[in-house]
Amino acid sequence: MIKLRKVTLNAARSKTFPEGSARHGYIFSAPLTGDGKIDATAWKAHRGECIVHRFWGAELEQHGLLAHRPGGHGGANWAFELGEALDEEEAGFRFADHAFRPGEYVSLREANGELTTFKVISVA
Repeated sequence: MIKLRKVTLNAARSKTFPEGSARHGYIFSAPLTGDGKIDATAWKAHRGECIVHRFWGAELEQHGLLAHRPGGHGGANWAFELGEALDEEEAGFRFADHAFRPGEYVSLREANGELTTFKVISVA
């Protein structure tokens, strides 16, 4: 039986967020390998359960799904499909290479094209 993990990402320190921000980020569910990487094989069997929540300050929260797309570094990349029609996409920058462990950093290319860095706050 595959166990999905709940990963919380908060905006890391940057020009936009000099102190980082617990009010800006994502919470998503995904199957992770023992070393903290997203398990693509397990994701295929549970893709409908890999939910994403985007919280961004005063903006309305967005919900969507974790998606695996062809192309990118290593032949595939991960993205968050967001919005009512899942028509907005925010791509993880080399998500396949990153371990999702508290204290680690990952980046997302948001729908507006901006690359934003996030800190992994928790994996439950």
